[in-house]
Amino acid sequence: MELDLFPSRTLALYLSRLFITRILGTLVMLVVVLQLLDLLGESGHILAHKGNGEAQLWTYVTLRAPQLVARFLPYSVLLATLFTFFPLNQNSEIIAMRAAGLSAHQILAPMLATAMVVSGVSFTFNETVVTHVTGRLKAWEAVDYGVIQPGSATRSNVYVADGHNILYVESLANDADGVPQMTNVTWYLRDADGRITGKIDSPSATYARPGWKLAPGTSFDVATATQSPTQAQVVAPRVTPAQLEIAKVDADGMNIFQLTHAINSLRASGRPTAELTGKWWHKFSGPLAALLMPLLGAVAAFGLARSGALLIRAIVGMGMGFAYFVLDNAALAIGNFGGYPPLIAAWAPFFLFLFVGETVLIKTEE
Repeated sequence: MELDLFPSRTLALYLSRLFITRILGTLVMLVVVLQLLDLLGESGHILAHKGNGEAQLWTYVTLRAPQLVARFLPYSVLLATLFTFFPLNQNSEIIAMRAAGLSAHQILAPMLATAMVVSGVSFTFNETVVTHVTGRLKAWEAVDYGVIQPGSATRSNVYVADGHNILYVESLANDADGVPQMTNVTWYLRDADGRITGKIDSPSATYARPGWKLAPGTSFDVATATQSPTQAQVVAPRVTPAQLEIAKVDADGMNIFQLTHAINSLRASGRPTAELTGKWWHKFSGPLAALLMPLLGAVAAFGLARSGALLIRAIVGMGMGFAYFVLDNAALAIGNFGGYPPLIAAWAPFFLFLFVGETVLIKTEE
């Protein structure tokens, strides 16, 4: 039996069923509680826009809930591991399995297989659902939960340089003809040293071929500290729609194929891509966090319950799991600043905690 990868079929199904039901139960509990708290914080902003009501609140829930599911699924797997192993150890079922000749790896194998399936489902869900709703939600937030302009996906907070000057667009979307339409535009005037000498605020701008025609707005002169109205005028003659397409790339709102295309476009134009490359790799390593959780939480499974250390072992397992999430986010942030290569930033925490978890499990075997 010790040469078999899995225990008996009956025992494997029993452990897998326990594990998956606890994953689903924990995930539903976390998502419901966090969604209610999040809705309480955002409902005021949503209802502040004229015409919004209960339908818009439900729209927000449908857009936000998939994000919460994707973010807290690995946490649910970690907690489900503890909720599965704790009673099994408490009721001496682990001792019975070990007495029957099963190794720690064999006991853990059904849960690792289940976690692998969860990782695959998580990756598919992220790429097909979460990226889509993330783009829609960010576009909705960019217009303060108002009406989103028809056309392609709306992007927010886009900065484009034209010489020393900078064009800032709060919201950018394409019309039915594919021409970018700007909302809440600011044209910053700067001198050769990069100091701002003035700015022009406009509610909208359209493509003037070349340049962008600002609607009448207001201008501010830094030297005189005076503000005055402005007429329609054309600015940023060297900024093209193609530049706007790659000026703001949101990796969270793109699936793996869209992000690959954006990275290639940025690289071809000589723009830095390290941050986006790190997020590209993290689209694979992130869902695999679910595979690590049974290994890190397994410390709660082994050891005598009557020793009085079962609760401590469960806390250690939870601490190891949460330490992984902290280090994973930290490594990705450091990689975004260029401290790590993108590949290492995305994968180093996974392999580090895989080694730690396997070491603890082998020590448990001994």
